[in-house]
Amino acid sequence: MATTVIEPEGRVDRVQIDGLALMKIVKHCHDALPAMVTGSLLGLAVESGVLEITHAFPSPDNGKDDEVDDDFQLEMMRMLREVNIDNNCVGWYQSMYLGIYSTSSVLESQFSYQTDLSPNAVVLLYDPLQTAHGNFCLKAFRLTDECLKMKEEGLNSFIKPSNIFEELPVTCVNQGLAQAMIQDWTPKSDITLDRLDLSTHPYLEKHLEFMCGWVDELAGEQQKFQYYTRHLARGNNKSKASWEASEAPKRMESLLVTNQMKNYCDQMDRFVGGSLGKLFLAGGLHKEERSSSAGP
Repeated sequence: MATTVIEPEGRVDRVQIDGLALMKIVKHCHDALPAMVTGSLLGLAVESGVLEITHAFPSPDNGKDDEVDDDFQLEMMRMLREVNIDNNCVGWYQSMYLGIYSTSSVLESQFSYQTDLSPNAVVLLYDPLQTAHGNFCLKAFRLTDECLKMKEEGLNSFIKPSNIFEELPVTCVNQGLAQAMIQDWTPKSDITLDRLDLSTHPYLEKHLEFMCGWVDELAGEQQKFQYYTRHLARGNNKSKASWEASEAPKRMESLLVTNQMKNYCDQMDRFVGGSLGKLFLAGGLHKEERSSSAGP
């Protein structure tokens, strides 16, 4: 991450992204499939509590070489400033696979942005696979104040999994000429038969497969806690300070896994709800067709 610092303009409560910047993010994430990619967000935090994102550019694929990434970001921001484009870094974006975002890597990266760059820095997460399935998925997150405080103090305490990340509403805006062009390109007929697709098994199977993997990982984390608890019991040391020791298992890992499992449940609930509606609709059409074919 670059060392450029932006001054916060008060706490933001929503994100507004320019249509062109959004299309750059979408194109980058789709072109890089099946690899997951990252990039930088440029814009400005305004007084009305809105974080405006006006530009985005991808980060180079250099593995773990953070120094190369920082140099590239600074050089890109310098060149954008020369052509009169907003060059204030307000966060970063990343592609995700079927809603997987509650991981330690995302947590550490976002913590670095919010502490080193600005408290208003956000991460935009775009899911190209869910979008290809008909569900456009773009979410903005930042760490909550409770999570930031715990990370800054290096505590190994409990935090409610839903209080780790804070989701912000995202709206897309376009200039007048761009809006007119989109309206002119809109097809005259809005009939889309893809929404009537009844094949739900591959999508749900993949979610259930990942859910089983996260459950196994949570079980592994619980075994670490049980082993450490028995170790403390044998040593007759049950004080709270023992959980702050360096050899104590980190609670954040299991909390992130729990939060990700909740996200999977919410995604399956939304998808299954829409699929049941389509199945009832298809069943009604077949019933009407059979009754009409039977005749008087």
